[in-house]
Formats: sequence, structure tokens, C-alpha cells
Amino acid sequence: MEPLTASSSSASDKCGSDAATPATSSSSSRVESPERKADDVVTRHTRSDTVTAVPSTPSVKSICFVGAGFVGGPTAALIAYHNPHITVNVVDLNAQRIAAWNSNHLPIHENGLPKIVRIARDGTKATTVTLPAPESRNSIHILARKPNLFFSCNVNTCISEADIIFICVNTPTKMYGVGAGASADLCALEAATRTIATHARDGAVVVEKSTVPCGTATIISNILRQHRPDASFEVLSNPEFLAEGSAVANLTNPDRILIGSQPNNPSGRQAAASLQAIYASWIPTDRILTVNTFSSELAKLVANAMLAQRISSINAVSALCEELGADVDEVSRALGADARIGPRFLHAGVGFGGSCFEKDILNLAYLARCLHLDEVAEYWTSVLAINKYQRERFASAVIGRLNGTLRGKKVAVFGFAFKDGTNDTRNSVAVHVIEKLVAELPREVAIFDPGCVPDEIKEEMKRAMEDKSETARMKVTNGWREAVDGASAVCILTQWDQFRGPRASAIASKNHTALIPHNDNYFSSLFCEASSKEYSEVDISVLEQEVANSRAAGTAHSDDPLERLLPLDACKSGCPHCQRTLELSGNDDFVDWEAVSAMMEDHSWIFDGRNVVDGQYLRSLGFQVHSIGKGL
Repeated sequence: MEPLTASSSSASDKCGSDAATPATSSSSSRVESPERKADDVVTRHTRSDTVTAVPSTPSVKSICFVGAGFVGGPTAALIAYHNPHITVNVVDLNAQRIAAWNSNHLPIHENGLPKIVRIARDGTKATTVTLPAPESRNSIHILARKPNLFFSCNVNTCISEADIIFICVNTPTKMYGVGAGASADLCALEAATRTIATHARDGAVVVEKSTVPCGTATIISNILRQHRPDASFEVLSNPEFLAEGSAVANLTNPDRILIGSQPNNPSGRQAAASLQAIYASWIPTDRILTVNTFSSELAKLVANAMLAQRISSINAVSALCEELGADVDEVSRALGADARIGPRFLHAGVGFGGSCFEKDILNLAYLARCLHLDEVAEYWTSVLAINKYQRERFASAVIGRLNGTLRGKKVAVFGFAFKDGTNDTRNSVAVHVIEKLVAELPREVAIFDPGCVPDEIKEEMKRAMEDKSETARMKVTNGWREAVDGASAVCILTQWDQFRGPRASAIASKNHTALIPHNDNYFSSLFCEASSKEYSEVDISVLEQEVANSRAAGTAHSDDPLERLLPLDACKSGCPHCQRTLELSGNDDFVDWEAVSAMMEDHSWIFDGRNVVDGQYLRSLGFQVHSIGKGL
């Protein structure tokens, strides 16, 4: 097949229009300043050289996200990416975080996110793609795109200009007073709402995106009314359903989008329709569900609770398997084959962690107790009890199989992030297990995680350990070889693919989520007609895949096959983020278990808390192996 070719256009190379290449800000303004001026960037473009797609909803011209964290940043990026006619501002009081969003080093590590941010934040060049025969009579012209995604600390101004305002602030578990350890702390949400009430224009739509207790939309409405009794605001619930490590895939191809509005309120339904139209620029409308705000808020909490429930259920089964000689993977496969159950979230392990599941279950149980539904509360807290039991059972197995003591012994820990694909260590299972191991006074606990910066692991353990002196027994390594050298045991606590080893990874299929499925008929109908139309980012993604697929085998992979992206400014010499990237770049090599067996002590143990390694193969190398749910 003749390859498709792409050529970028400069200011003097006009592909059917005045396709001037937009300039980017200097390195100093991008990295050192916490914000970039939207007006400064926009003025570099003329109306004729940019994509001006028909708006999905003419009434929405500007959106503001309050909170630039894991939810606000990626969600804003996807909305801006698919709605180039809408100005999307993301504001935060944390200047360091905003500076990171405006730099080459985003504060959140998500597959596919850097490219999406670059397109929406920096704009793109115009480019021309020549189709292969017999379509070679056509050249596809992709117009330049101006930036429409901006990160700023200018909270008040951006709120005042917005038609829709998303609240994406943190709502952690309350650790003081009434409801301590169970209810959600709405302090940040209340503060954000007061700021919105003070500065938002009359008629703005306020959307709660943060995970919140039921009834929070009413709280937001009351605060707005108290501070601006003469203004009219509509409050919607639009909970996020993102999983760290796959947020872009979740946003690109969601199972559903939930929009809650006040029941029997025509203006609320109109506000919901405006938000629905924004999502409909890339999401099929049959996946966008409209409900009342109470249903929306409760559905979010229950969704996380039920996912955690499935994990605890299969983990409870894993304990039975170990005593009965059954294999939990075989049991899971049998259960998952039942259409009424399905296979997802039936992978046994050492337990779940992260910032969501435990917090949301505690919140749900607290809600039930407040409503005098004690039996309901006990049901959900039992999910957490099993989770705690599972990780303590794992730590006890490590200690027990090493003759009941770790004194004088070195234990290697593979994995510290709460899951693979992320550097998030909040409420990680590894923290709890390491605490139990260190209490046994080992010679050393050596920790290695291919996705985490060593200094961040050290800081997390210092915060977690009550006895700070015990951190002296812990060492964070830059590679797996240093971690296992002289160790008596390896504990696998995060499901990183690198831990499988090159042998297993050669035969195991890795899941790569394509943002847009390839479809020849769709491609032909879309691009083999007149090429003067303006293409959406969904259309351009299809063309990118076609270009990539048409290239000769062995051609180096390019993240920008259409050559649309503007070059990034070089970081200053000594950039700490570049240094961190360099430190992590050597961590992607697979663990060589044959080499590990030569480096560890004789008769050493592998404790597989995520069932990622081939136990039979490891036993052939001389290891003793303990896996979750594998009966001996």
C-alpha cells in the first residue's frame, strides 16, 4: 500500500486558506510563570487560519474549571480538545500546579494526555495529507487550530467570564469533629462556591464534578442564593467516572455520562441540555443519561462502592481457595463467563487502595447511619473490613513463611503506587504492608516502583509511619536489581507489566486502548469526498490512524503522524522535571527472574500480591512462591 504523506504548512504555505502557523510562548513564560495570558495567545491567530467548527451549543462560549487536579485537568483538556470554539479556563490557587500544566511536564501522568493538552493549549499547524491511490486525486487539508485551553491562577476573572463553571476541588474524608473518619470534608467545595457566587455572571450554570455526598447540589444552591439573592444560577451534578492510569480512555469512550438537574425545573433541564450538547461533540447521545441531582450524586458513590465490593468478594474467595486447593484465577474465569456477573473487577489481589474507593464507601456508610439505616451501613463497611483483612493476611503470610521473624533479613518490595499506570501513592496498599513488615525489625525493606520518583516514596512513608525512626530500615532504589540484591523475599504489590518478566511479557497480550477504532468504510466516506470541509478531532484521529497504518513496517512510531503539533520550548538547563524523567527512563526494563534468582539468598520467597508472575516458572528457578488465592 502506498503510504499517506503529510506536510505541515508555514505562514507562506497556504493550503486553501491563510494557514499561518501560530507561535508559542517562550520557555521562560511557559515554565516560570504560573499562567499564560489567553488574549496574548489568541491574538497570534487570525480568524481565517483556524478551525471554526459549528458550535455544539451557541449559548456556551466559555467554560471554567475550578480545580486543576486529577479530575479538573484531564476533563477540561478533553472538552477543549473536542470543542475548539469554546474557551476553556482551568484555575487553581496552587501556582506550582498551574505552572506544571503550562510546561512540558504535566503534573498528572496519563497515557495520551500530553498530546491532547498540547493541541488544545498550544494550538496546531496547518497540514496537508495526500491520500494513496486511487484516492490520490484528493489532498486533505487540515486547518491550523488556535489555542482554547488555558491554565491560570486568575480565578475571579475566569469565573466571571464563564457560562458554565465546573467545581473540581478535593473532597477528602473529614478528620475532625462530627463525622470524623467517615463523612466528606466540603470545606474546599464551600469556599469555591462562595467565590463563584461573588464573581460569576447572572445565569451561569454551576456543575459539581467532585465526588460529593447526596444533597450537595442543594448545599451549593443555598450558598449561591445566600451570597447572590438577586442572581439566578442553575446547579447540575455531573460526576466523574475516571480510573487513574486510563483517564483519557475513560473520557474518550465512556460507558456513560451522567447529568443531574433539579426535578420539575425547566431551566434546569435547559442547563442540562447545554452540557449534554458539549459532551455530544464526541460522545454518542445514547450514553449521556439525564437524571435528577439526587440520583446522580448517589449513583457515583454506589458505583465506586460496588466496584470495591466485587474486589472484596473475590478476595474473600481467594482465602477459601488457599485453604481448599482451588485456583482463584480459574474460579474468577468461571464466574466471569456468567453473563449475569461478567469478568471485570474479579482479579484477586492484596486489596484495593487509592483515594476513591475507601473514601466513598465511608461516605456512603455515614449517609446510611445518618438516615438510621445501620444494617445498610454495616453491609458497606464490611467491604472495607475484608480489604483490611486481605492486606494483613498477606503481610502475615510473608512473616510466617520467613519463620515468623524478619530480623536480619532484607525484603524487596516491587510496586508502591496504588495501581499500575500511575504515580499516585495515596492510600496505597504498599504503605500498609510495609508498615507491618518494618514492625518486624528487618535489616532492610528495599522499595522499587518503575512509575514513582524515589523521593516521593520516601516522603509518603515518612507521613505514614508513626515512628519516624523506623524509616531508617527502608531504602528506595532506582532499579529492581539493587532492590533484590541479597534479599530473602520479594513482595509484588503493584501490577506493573515490568514485573512479569520478558518471558511472560512475550506471550501475554498488552492492552492498548485505541482512541478511535479503525474503520475503512468510515475513512472512505469521510475523506474521499471534497476536502474543503472542516474536520473534528475525531475525524482527524481517524486520519492519523490511517497515516500510521499505511507506513512501512519498521518505521519508527510517531505521536504526530500528521505533523500538526507545534514544537515544545526547551526546558532550562538543570530542569528538575527533566532529571526525574531521566531517572525513571531506566525503569521500564522487565525484571529478569533468572538474574533475580542468582542475586537473592538461597531458598528465597516470591510473594505475589497481584498474581502477575508465572508461579510454575519461578519454582523451576528455585524460588518458593506464594500467590493470592493459589491453593498449595
